[in-house]
Amino acid sequence: MKLPESFLQQVKELLGQEEYEKYTQAMEQPYAQALRVNTAKISPEALREKMPQAGLGENVPWCEAGIYLSEESPVLSKHPFYAAGLYYLQEPSAMAPAAFLPIEKGDKVLDVCAAPGGKSTALGAKLAGSGLLVTNDIRPSRARALLKNVELFGLGNGVVLSENPYKHAQRFAGFFDKVLVDAPCSGEGMFRKDPTIAKNWLQYGTEYYAKLQREILPHAAKMVAPGGMLLYSTCTYSSEEDEQTVQDFMDEFPEFHLVDLPKCDGIMDGQPQWAKRPDPELSKCARFWPHRLRGEGHFVALFQRDGAHEGYTESTVNTGKSNAWTKWAAENLTCRVEDVLPEGSHVEISGEKVYAMLLPSDKLNGLRVLRPGLLLGEISHDRFEPSQAFAMVLQENQVKHTAELDIASGEAVRYLKGETLNGDFADGWNLVTVSGYPLGWGKASGGVLKNKYLKGWRMMK
Repeated sequence: MKLPESFLQQVKELLGQEEYEKYTQAMEQPYAQALRVNTAKISPEALREKMPQAGLGENVPWCEAGIYLSEESPVLSKHPFYAAGLYYLQEPSAMAPAAFLPIEKGDKVLDVCAAPGGKSTALGAKLAGSGLLVTNDIRPSRARALLKNVELFGLGNGVVLSENPYKHAQRFAGFFDKVLVDAPCSGEGMFRKDPTIAKNWLQYGTEYYAKLQREILPHAAKMVAPGGMLLYSTCTYSSEEDEQTVQDFMDEFPEFHLVDLPKCDGIMDGQPQWAKRPDPELSKCARFWPHRLRGEGHFVALFQRDGAHEGYTESTVNTGKSNAWTKWAAENLTCRVEDVLPEGSHVEISGEKVYAMLLPSDKLNGLRVLRPGLLLGEISHDRFEPSQAFAMVLQENQVKHTAELDIASGEAVRYLKGETLNGDFADGWNLVTVSGYPLGWGKASGGVLKNKYLKGWRMMK
């Protein structure tokens, strides 16, 4: 592939002649593709058993939930299991940031630059329904894609925002146990995957993005609780955006120190000599190069803030006062309402919408909020209609009626296209499932299942 000469010269200066030649040879080869399993719903082993024809290969070494795809793998974004939120298609090196951020049950987690959602869905899967995940992207169009992926993965503990990080810092000072900043960058590590990024690199270079990173990181740091962790990552090789940005950050915030990362074979240490002031601590960072491993270019640095970690305190679940919601729940659920809501949530009604929320409303006032919590559904004419997002967090044994659809016959695909189905369906609301995993809702009458799959999610015919 054709790469900018000025970029190649920089890589040669960083790597030296011998390793530079290996890099350029690697760039002529196809890039690795992979998926990451939603471990909150299914194990990698179980997914392999259910998808024997999917071309699932070796595990990604730095991500327990990651699996390489073979060149013969079919288009897995069209499979019903993708629509069930069982996996996310993701470049292997891009799995590293969320994999390297140690998530514990009950953590309050913030993903600052989150769209389209690869890292947020990984963080949410690690939380497995506990704690809180606030996920944000400053651009509303990208934040909408982020929202879809959060809901597709069944992350009931997610709050989706589209706001400038400095506004978050004003509202959430010292609030989060873990913060991830996968920063906007010059994208040098993605040139093989998307050659058009090289045009952007020629236009903006590295200084433009280094400035953005130095603006975002201080706001992110202010939101980390004492004893909490901050992970910074980019998909560039630029030392100005990587080691130098890390060094400048530690100079400004001496209460943050670097933490060693679990590097497997092929992952390079951070390079202290590439910073303006060599500091051996920078070797704790991690660099990904396509000639050293099966993945693209990435850089990861993990910091911990000094101080004692206080952990997460749950609040009591308040089930709300909506007669329509409580009536629907009593008629359609097989368990207590508390069992299907996120841990520590409370039910709030905003206009016609019913939410299960983990944050008080005043915490979000003045912010651009796409979703303040799990959207349970909407009330119209004193009747409750459950949402697509609510369907995705449920388990089949939590609802009275399920409509299990067959993959082999194409029945599941017809549902995902929005078609009405005929069959032996119980009258009323049915949780539509495939292999026991939710796809959405249907409402049956006389053996006819009216399709309630969210229109914006439907497959193109």
